[in-house]
Amino acid sequence: MKFIACTLAEHGDAILAIFNEAIATSTALYDYQPRTRDSMTAWFAAKAAGNYPVIGAVDEAGTLLGFASYGPFRAFPAYKYTVEHSVYVHRDHRGKGLGRSLLEHLIEAATAQDYHLLVGVIDMANTASIALHEQLGFAHGGTLKEVGFKFGRWLDVGFYQRRLDSPQQPVDG
Repeated sequence: MKFIACTLAEHGDAILAIFNEAIATSTALYDYQPRTRDSMTAWFAAKAAGNYPVIGAVDEAGTLLGFASYGPFRAFPAYKYTVEHSVYVHRDHRGKGLGRSLLEHLIEAATAQDYHLLVGVIDMANTASIALHEQLGFAHGGTLKEVGFKFGRWLDVGFYQRRLDSPQQPVDG
């Protein structure tokens, strides 16, 4: 397995399939409807515009096993050192440490880009993701109760944060 920078042309369809499986079967995404190919074009364009990485894990044949990325936490200037991340692993490759490796790569990338805080927004029923984040030094920052509704039930979402040793010289503005 190796880690690569994903592109729309090479990985867009595989990422779309992973997203849509998560939408249909889990509360990892609070979407109801599958995403479209056009939405992937916009998603990759937003990542490129913000200089946000899309890190993929591929096998020897180049098949995408999972991916991770981050983007803006909130759209106000003072949040410029904080990013919200996501990690998704293809259903056939979960439970093998791939999510951990992808998240470790995200931590390295965010530090290299001088971000100060990584935020994961996790459904509180997703105990595997919560445990992974805690193992990698994320702390629970708070829970919003019954903030989502999917699969006929109210969903609580937790905010998990990890402070990074960057930037060395933060500035206003």
